Amino acid sequence: MPAFSSPAPGVQSANFRFRCIGCGDLSDSTSQDFRCAHCGDLLEITYPQWKKAKPNAETLKAAWSERRLSQIPVDLSGVWRFRDLLPALDPTLDEAQIITLREGNTPLYALPQSARSAGVSHLFAKHQGMNPTGSFKDCGMTVAATFALRAGFRWVACASTGNTSASMAAYAARGGMRSLVLVPEGKISWSKLSQALDYGAVTCQLRTDFDGCLRLLQELVRRAPVHQLNSINPFRLEGQKTLALELLEQLDWNPPDHIIVPGGNLGNSSAIGKAFVEMRELGLISRLPKLSVIQAEGANALVRTLRETGGQRLVSVQAETRATAIRIGNPASWKKAAHVLEATGGACEQVSEVEIAQAKAEIGAEGIGCEPASAVTLAGLKKLVKQKFVKPDESVVLVLTGNLLKDPDFTIEFHRGELFKGSADENASAVLDPLRRAPIVLDATLDAVIRTLEQAEKS
Repeated sequence: MPAFSSPAPGVQSANFRFRCIGCGDLSDSTSQDFRCAHCGDLLEITYPQWKKAKPNAETLKAAWSERRLSQIPVDLSGVWRFRDLLPALDPTLDEAQIITLREGNTPLYALPQSARSAGVSHLFAKHQGMNPTGSFKDCGMTVAATFALRAGFRWVACASTGNTSASMAAYAARGGMRSLVLVPEGKISWSKLSQALDYGAVTCQLRTDFDGCLRLLQELVRRAPVHQLNSINPFRLEGQKTLALELLEQLDWNPPDHIIVPGGNLGNSSAIGKAFVEMRELGLISRLPKLSVIQAEGANALVRTLRETGGQRLVSVQAETRATAIRIGNPASWKKAAHVLEATGGACEQVSEVEIAQAKAEIGAEGIGCEPASAVTLAGLKKLVKQKFVKPDESVVLVLTGNLLKDPDFTIEFHRGELFKGSADENASAVLDPLRRAPIVLDATLDAVIRTLEQAEKS
């Protein structure tokens, strides 16, 4: 098969090193837990050669645009198309060694109704739920899985609240590897778990929460030849940062004023922020947008960490929220996310379960479905506008991380009025009544249908 198409003229594929986010130590290799050998903190990937010879910004932009016309599989990927800013692979590798499902290439939607609801003039959604397995995880998984295959691993593994397991299992299957999934019993959407099952993963439901699953995985990779693909794997974050590159390309390289991201394990916000810092360093953009992270009130570890310790020490929580993708109480990438918030001047806010449900329905009313975790972005935006952190005339991009079909039970229960039944939020949820669209049971007669149409017209 043909090899990689060449990088941009005059541009080398990026050579890289691992850098500790704590002590700053640089290394050429890493252990299987992706932690610093000196201080135990997480690692990130850095590109030292950029300090000596930065790639030309206009040359990069032209190359990325030209690749959009290519039919080479690696160029059809919305991640590998930006490979000049990704860790270098051997340029002689053939395409069979690149695990891609044509990830990325996700749409940027205008949200006029939600903009009015939030009180801003310019609101867009970058919908990562339109990836092959229905979530943003695919953009990171294509890179991490490819490097795992290149390193000779037969098994890859992850701890997951659902989306990671679906993505990892798909990419492992595509690359001819085996996959092991550790999920918390009873705390995951069956729609997400069904994906991992269909893609052939060995799936273990553990009697613990996500954080317990991740701790067990960390122990496993130290004792077995298994490569972990959670977001502490820095190759994952390098793939996920291409969301920001693609977004800026869609905006003709004019950064928005604000980008708002859901906060779970905090790898995605870390990746996006890293991308913007690198883009400014390389001259692709001249200013940074403010990146803000929104969490559910019941899974607000980063919010509490920043408010109670000033970002110096993680405040873990017992996570509980119906937004299952962000039901994480001990986020691994909290330090990286805190650094990004500081670098970009962003905010960190929390929203209630009712606010999440309302925002999800409002986004859905625009014909754009998303999973509950994605909707925290709109709910958080409303708060940031009221706090005057976001000005009415500023441009805002919400990152929608998962597809509506990831958690259909939430949507059905919402519209049938059952989502908060018997809970502490039952009375507060009355505000959601105008947004509910429960199915209507009718006799099979034309008159019954016409009467329903007439009633709907009046409402």
